[in-house]
Amino acid sequence: MNKLGTIIGFTFKNKARTKSFTITTLIIVLLITIGMNIPYFIDKFNGEDEAAEAARIGVVADSGIPAAALLLDYTAPEGSDSKVALESYASPEDAALVKGLDEGDIEGYLTFGTAAGGGVPPVTYHSKDGELDQDVQMYLQTALQQVNTQLIAEGKLTPEEVSAMFAPVSIGTEQLSGSAGGADGAAPEETSPINFVIVYVLLILFFMSIMLTGNMIAAEVTAEKSSRIMEILITSASPLTQMFGKVIGVFLVGLMQIGILVATIAANLLLPHNAGVLADFDLDLSQMNYGILVYGLILYILGFFLYALMYAAVGSIVSRTEELGQATMPVMMLGFVNYYIPTFSVAAPDTLLVKIASYVPFTSPLSMLLRIGIGEVAVWEIAVSLVILVVTILFFAWLAAKIYRTGVLMYGKRPSIKEIRKAMKAYKF
Repeated sequence: MNKLGTIIGFTFKNKARTKSFTITTLIIVLLITIGMNIPYFIDKFNGEDEAAEAARIGVVADSGIPAAALLLDYTAPEGSDSKVALESYASPEDAALVKGLDEGDIEGYLTFGTAAGGGVPPVTYHSKDGELDQDVQMYLQTALQQVNTQLIAEGKLTPEEVSAMFAPVSIGTEQLSGSAGGADGAAPEETSPINFVIVYVLLILFFMSIMLTGNMIAAEVTAEKSSRIMEILITSASPLTQMFGKVIGVFLVGLMQIGILVATIAANLLLPHNAGVLADFDLDLSQMNYGILVYGLILYILGFFLYALMYAAVGSIVSRTEELGQATMPVMMLGFVNYYIPTFSVAAPDTLLVKIASYVPFTSPLSMLLRIGIGEVAVWEIAVSLVILVVTILFFAWLAAKIYRTGVLMYGKRPSIKEIRKAMKAYKF
């Protein structure tokens, strides 16, 4: 036990201090930080700010034009994001208006022609460039349309009734089930958007951690074997102690990396300019299914040890680091399948493919995580999947131990499966 603890501590410190781990972690942290702050950077570069001043538009008209007075009294509907301020001026030669146009504080001004009927007379917009901003144009068109309706009504409608005519009508949404609410007639529970985000983030984090740390284990075993250091290590600790010590040590490194990335995401969300980012995307942490985090941690641990044991076994039969990439390719392909099935099934987590994958040990860690997070899964299905995964891990622990015990001392060309089986039969534990 003392030797196992020593190997775990040595592996953890050695791997956590490597340049490759440090640089990779820093790059991921930097990418997360940049990605979460892109909207803020865009606003800064474009000179846009949430507290941007409203566009100032002058209204030039005599007091005898009712349309001008009604336009100046117009109030945008609640919830409108248009920022336009209308200001009254006596004439285009007004000193304040001319100064505002010259200094750029006022974008332009409106003039009214002669009314041909009971509605709004012809309106002309004057500006230095002769162009009308699209947002300002939409605001003015809405305002003038309401003024036109009010003039035509001539007191038959109240201002509140005229405003109600232009108020947007809200439309709610409700999801239908395939059988009109299920067997018991109850409406299905709608999955909160925050759960989609949590599941997607966990899929990426777990996949990256398992693949990076798995390759780390295989590379270390192969490096020790190719440099003949293994012959010295084998005299101080048994091969099984070395293998499990390396696996647990690297597991702690992967766990630390995930902790750093989660802390980075949390720190960026706490920045002042990101305070409302969750609300902007309609994400509410109170609606999060916390079972995702509990089951996610369990599935990550089990998935890690399954793939780590396979990587350790493969690394032990390779004598040169140049051959490692080709040797670990089958394990890497299984890892990619484990990731791609749930990733491309986020929109449909209850398909037959995902259900089957949630019981296959090599794909169940992430597929079952998807079903728990945003799908429909019974407790007994989770239990069966976990039992199958644990039994598979125990089998691969036994198999990897025998392969590791015989493979670390086999040099030269990569041994064939027949040679490995023969050597494994000679070793019993």
